[in-house]
Amino acid sequence: MTNNDIKEIKQLLETPKRIIIVPHKNPDGDAIGSILGLFHYLKSKGHDVVVIAPNDYPDFLKWIPGEDTIIRHESDTVKANAFIDTAELIFTLDFNSLNRTGSMEPNLVAAKGIKIMIDHHQQPKEYAKYVYSDISMCSTSEMVYHFIEMLDDVKAINKDIATSLYVGIMTDTGSFSFNSTTSTTHRVVADLIDKGANNAQIHSNVYDTNTFSRTQLLGCALNNLKVIPEYKTAYISLTQDELNTFNFKKGDTEGVVNYGLSIENVVFAAIFIEHKKEGVVKISLRSKGDFDVNDFARNHFNGGGHLNAAGGRSELSLKDTLEKFISLLPNYSKDLK
Repeated sequence: MTNNDIKEIKQLLETPKRIIIVPHKNPDGDAIGSILGLFHYLKSKGHDVVVIAPNDYPDFLKWIPGEDTIIRHESDTVKANAFIDTAELIFTLDFNSLNRTGSMEPNLVAAKGIKIMIDHHQQPKEYAKYVYSDISMCSTSEMVYHFIEMLDDVKAINKDIATSLYVGIMTDTGSFSFNSTTSTTHRVVADLIDKGANNAQIHSNVYDTNTFSRTQLLGCALNNLKVIPEYKTAYISLTQDELNTFNFKKGDTEGVVNYGLSIENVVFAAIFIEHKKEGVVKISLRSKGDFDVNDFARNHFNGGGHLNAAGGRSELSLKDTLEKFISLLPNYSKDLK
């Protein structure tokens, strides 16, 4: 984002605007944290701001300040589309292609509002007038902090903004354990704590509210864990029947893939989750070092993401998806070793 871009955005925000903020479909902690952080900031400046999520998200994110104002496009389509059609500014956060918004895509493409992208994923599409894209950033929530910083307004960050952004940074860095966590990230987090983010309480709200059934599902996933030592790879699979047995709810498998990556000598981990109603197998990929799961997901499983964290999907059966995955590993033998 150029200095001239920032100047123009400042001018746009000088007078009250009708603004919508949109995350990707199946929003995670960074998506919800970043949109609510920006929501509180823009509201504090007198703008008419509405957050529209494509669909629902995990319960462990439903305590964040302002969460109760989010409109779900999937369940409140007419109302959501009316806001999209009349918006003067449209902020798209934590994604860089409008197809990541699912059923919202046609309305967003047709919308006349000025689009502003804030995102840290690779290979952004050209749909926004103003683009703040930085793949080196650990999270979109940290980028929202820097966006406010670019507007020379960090002093405006209050407790609600700080809490929201802290959630996003914490969840997208694996509680500050990933390589993308920089010294700047820690300085940002320190400032958010100074501005009111209760780090211990936030961590507890996100990670210490597991239901008994979710914990049982984790046990099932770990029981299904397989390791392929010659390719330093671990993978987990969960069938639809297993999800049903343990009363699966959105978000219950969040972070489970990282257990595979925690095994000694494993540099590549994956989880495959069968969703029969949608006719797909959803895939999460994680890696250590230089093994690029973004390219792996893009080339083989209709996905993408980051160097060390990506997602994808397969329309094959779970069995055939696993066979395809295993058959690909010899092609990456040198990279994995």
